[in-house]
Amino acid sequence: MFGRKKIRVRSVAKRVKFEFESAEDVKERIHEIVNKLDLGHVDVINVYCVRSTGSGARAYARIWGLSKIFQFAAGFKPTYVIEVLSHYYDKLSEEEKIKVLIHELMHIPKTFSGALKPHSGKHHRINSREVNKLFQQYMEVDL
Repeated sequence: MFGRKKIRVRSVAKRVKFEFESAEDVKERIHEIVNKLDLGHVDVINVYCVRSTGSGARAYARIWGLSKIFQFAAGFKPTYVIEVLSHYYDKLSEEEKIKVLIHELMHIPKTFSGALKPHSGKHHRINSREVNKLFQQYMEVDL
């Protein structure tokens, strides 16, 4: 006779504040990778590295490019930011951290224009197989 009432219960999860900090350890590793893999098109001076906490994203890292309109309007040079998400990235082994950073660097086009290459295109692929190839090259080079 009486219908069941649906009760909506909302969990009150404590939300962590989203924050960034400079990641000098990641910047040093990027510099090392660029040198070992001879990625001359990557201008390390204009690649910034940050560590974020409190993000809801499920990625280990992300790369951000500064679009042409901002470069033009603000007078900036092409710039990239590699963001490592502390919650996931910091738990990885050193080998996996290197692979993650290689993956992010693969998104930077040879023109270093501020644009980003997608995971698959007419002449390239960014996948674990390609990352592993570059990782093997990285391990073989001794500086």
